[in-house]
Amino acid sequence: MFKKILIANRGEIALRVQRACREMGIKAVMVYSEADRDAKYVRLADEAVCIGPAPSGQSYLNMPAIISAAEVTDAEAIHPGYGFLSENADFAERVERSGFTFIGPTPESIRIMGDKVSAKQAMIRAGVPCVPGSEGALPDDPAVIKKTAKAVGYPVIIKAAGGGGGRGMRVVHTEAALIHAVQTTKAEAAAAFGNPEVYMEKFLQNPRHIEIQVLADTHRNAVYLGERDCSMQRRHQKVIEEAPAPGIPRRLIEKIGDRCAAACKKIGYRGAGTFEFLYENGEFYFIEMNTRVQVEHPVTEWISGIDIVRTQIAVAAGEKLPFTQRQIQLKGHAIECRVNAEDAYKFTPSPGRITTWHMPGGPGVRVDSHAYTNYFVPPNYDSMIGKIIVHGDTREQALARMRTALSECVVEGIKTNIPLHRELMVDASFVAGGTNIHYLEEWLSQRER
Repeated sequence: MFKKILIANRGEIALRVQRACREMGIKAVMVYSEADRDAKYVRLADEAVCIGPAPSGQSYLNMPAIISAAEVTDAEAIHPGYGFLSENADFAERVERSGFTFIGPTPESIRIMGDKVSAKQAMIRAGVPCVPGSEGALPDDPAVIKKTAKAVGYPVIIKAAGGGGGRGMRVVHTEAALIHAVQTTKAEAAAAFGNPEVYMEKFLQNPRHIEIQVLADTHRNAVYLGERDCSMQRRHQKVIEEAPAPGIPRRLIEKIGDRCAAACKKIGYRGAGTFEFLYENGEFYFIEMNTRVQVEHPVTEWISGIDIVRTQIAVAAGEKLPFTQRQIQLKGHAIECRVNAEDAYKFTPSPGRITTWHMPGGPGVRVDSHAYTNYFVPPNYDSMIGKIIVHGDTREQALARMRTALSECVVEGIKTNIPLHRELMVDASFVAGGTNIHYLEEWLSQRER
């Protein structure tokens, strides 16, 4: 096992990984930007290294600075968390080439799954069902693009091959709008991701967003830990996640889960990962794979009893998965609400000093957050400042616990989206379960009228 790990991230995930390290008796080195100097996890670290000014391009995305920090502190491995460099194959390669272990998949796996076109092709080969669409990247020939769209059937969605985080996609309803949409998405993709390639998929009208959590080791073992429903989204950004997904037959989950685990073995995957699907009319359609730990991993940890971050670290150190698929027992229901420093309904960011921070507790309640009273939320990064996660024996009990937990929250000095969560927890459609990915945006637009 490693003696010292460098955590190349910030915010609640940095604290989450630090806690796993402390539990395992591993020293944690934190890197931080000047904006995060007073962060809780920096103060709790065994060692901390400032890697640059506030802009992430000069700090958390600065590969040489992070690797230098690992060198000067004698760290043996680097955990990238999520976001920033976590799915950057070049970073993973540089980490390994510099003599450190990258706590994540191999650079090759990240490259295959990070490019949406090659990921889809790999999944088709592995027998994982995919959304109907173009066989690869779209060519420049307008006639071929139009022919492909006609074969797929309108509406179609144009997606950036190197995209992510809900960016680089455009829905097209008519042939007249097609070529302009492809050209615009290509230009955006080149600017945002350094890769102008785009591909086409059938645009499903009312799907749910269902994902399968996998874990794989370097000894050709792979398992799945059930599913999560992440359909409550705004602008492709998840707001609420839960596990298991309400109303989907277990036999369908087991069938798709087995295929995901088999695909991991086929591509030689290691570590934690998530297969993301659109689910409509009893069918699963693969859309992408996240080759890292996800924001919503706690709901899966709670229903499975498996610590995903600890397992990531153990697998990276060469250990075998300590359980088989048959030994994994999923119990109860878990729900996660993302707490963002933003106006609850206008969604404008609300950085600043938190003057009061009181989070809930009690049976079945977990709060993952780096915030505290007098903490200053910097304006430079993502607005998420924490997550409230609850677990119950049933979905009804989990909903009741989340309502109680949200009623106990007191955050002053900045605005948060907690009022939005309080409303959604009593919304009839959400309470019934099984809302689609468009539901929240439609709900918000009706609320404004």
